[in-house]
Amino acid sequence: MATSSEETTWKQITLFLLTFSSVIVCALLLWPFFGAIVGAIVLAVITQHPYDWLATKIRNRSAAAALGLALVLLAFVVPGFFLAQNIGKQAIAVVSTVRNDATQEKFSEFLGGHPAAASRVEVVSNSIDPGHAAQAAAAYVGSKIGGLLGNSVRLITQLVVMLFLLFFLFRDRSLALTFLHSLLPLRTEESSELLTRVGDTIFTTALGRLAVAGVQGVLIGLAFWVLGVPGVILWAFTTAVMAMIPAFGTLLVWGPIAIYLGISGHWGKALLLVVWGGVIVSTIDNFLYPILVGTRLRSHTATILISILGGIALFGIMGVILGPVFFTIASTLLEFWRARTGNSSIQISS
Repeated sequence: MATSSEETTWKQITLFLLTFSSVIVCALLLWPFFGAIVGAIVLAVITQHPYDWLATKIRNRSAAAALGLALVLLAFVVPGFFLAQNIGKQAIAVVSTVRNDATQEKFSEFLGGHPAAASRVEVVSNSIDPGHAAQAAAAYVGSKIGGLLGNSVRLITQLVVMLFLLFFLFRDRSLALTFLHSLLPLRTEESSELLTRVGDTIFTTALGRLAVAGVQGVLIGLAFWVLGVPGVILWAFTTAVMAMIPAFGTLLVWGPIAIYLGISGHWGKALLLVVWGGVIVSTIDNFLYPILVGTRLRSHTATILISILGGIALFGIMGVILGPVFFTIASTLLEFWRARTGNSSIQISS
């Protein structure tokens, strides 16, 4: 009898080791597509309600999923094409503006009025050998072409995998949720609560961050238009992208532009941009984001901010979503432990 028990224990340990090793290998296989997986899940969550309505109109699940995928592509690809076209045109216009005679003259006037800055510019320009600089630039570009092509292929692969996964998340969402329920070592009601909170976190974080970033891009775009900054669409879009980094993301765009306005002699415009950007644009997310996200996530504003910044530091831009998601998972599991041990639930609200 003891021998049988020892054999059973040995088999359980072996099964555990084999299972653990297999899971690690699968994780390593999926890691190169981590961004695509996260992107597909986020798109599936934020488009869940429109797709549910579509699925009620089209009974065939594959046809509904294919049409939903096509609509997602149209919603992102078509506006993205026209936006990229406008950004390209305005980027060329910005370069032309910087290189024209009027801008060069203003820059020369600025250097003339600031001898210290002029001497530093002269030292830097004298230290540059045009021939050597051209050779170095050519060598650098040549060394980066392979990496650029590799990154392009990698990006296309990620997009294809993301769309492939999104199709099956549309079509087989119930199967995916059932599979997740079976994997979680929780009670049925706890699994449902955890998955609901994670879904709410993804939905509100993604849409809330995009909404705030869009508002900040529009506000700074209006300021650029009023102040006569060239390439309004380009800089407004860049600001909206950088606004995904809370607290100081927009400063990385309007700050250098304010410096450029000051250097070119438009000190009044530079001051107005600093006031508008610092008082309105950079701080509006402190009010809008908790309103859009904090209440539904049932988290304190400081917790949301730290989770996003920490997520960005750990995962890159995907950390905007993953940081709050992991905080939500941790806080929910802690609540489950408090409930199981008989302690009262502590809820921290904004």
